Amino acid sequence: MTQPNTRIRLFSGPLSMFGAKVQIAALEKGLDVELVMVPFEMSRLYEPKHPDVLRINPKQQVPVLIHGDLELFDSTQIFEYLEDLQPAPALWPADIRARARARLLEHQSDEVYFPSIIRLMGLQGKPQDPMAVTAREIASRYYLQMEAQLEGQAFLAGSYSYADIAFYMAQLFGERMGAVMTEATPHLMQWRAAMTRRPAVREVVGPMAAYLLSQGRPLPAFLSGLLPQS
Repeated sequence: MTQPNTRIRLFSGPLSMFGAKVQIAALEKGLDVELVMVPFEMSRLYEPKHPDVLRINPKQQVPVLIHGDLELFDSTQIFEYLEDLQPAPALWPADIRARARARLLEHQSDEVYFPSIIRLMGLQGKPQDPMAVTAREIASRYYLQMEAQLEGQAFLAGSYSYADIAFYMAQLFGERMGAVMTEATPHLMQWRAAMTRRPAVREVVGPMAAYLLSQGRPLPAFLSGLLPQS
């Protein structure tokens, strides 16, 4: 059985969108987490695989969480565990209907929005490829949906939640791949700026931005303020 004072170990990578989601959530909750960055290189990606990741996750991917004798994978499942482990501050809305909407929005970030971004990852040198054009159009339509979602409220599900964390990280990768936000979604742009100012977000995304620059990769303009000033 996991002891109350057992430290959480979170396995992630320098460009892991899903690992970053979990890390932000843990920081928002004030949890003491040991972050383990697994081997990663731009050319080889996650090779060689970390033995604990291989052992715990059949998909051989981060994030993986170990807390005593409990071993978990999948960012959403880890979200749920963190919420039960440390209920305050809550990162799901208290109202049952709002909570259901927040869970759906978190799921949509991964399963509705992000697949189009995955398609763009193989087409960065071919922006006019029909598949790339279609993927950007899908992302643009999704941005309009999230713009409507933010009407009259600061966060996607009313109160700050895992839905915001999930979509923030997904759109960060979308921006990197050419699916950019525009003035057509002013509320969404304001939401992103507010998210970027959150200390937990800055603590996680700042090193990610620095890593991208160290590898000679372009950095989305909205992340430039996270870099140390020379």
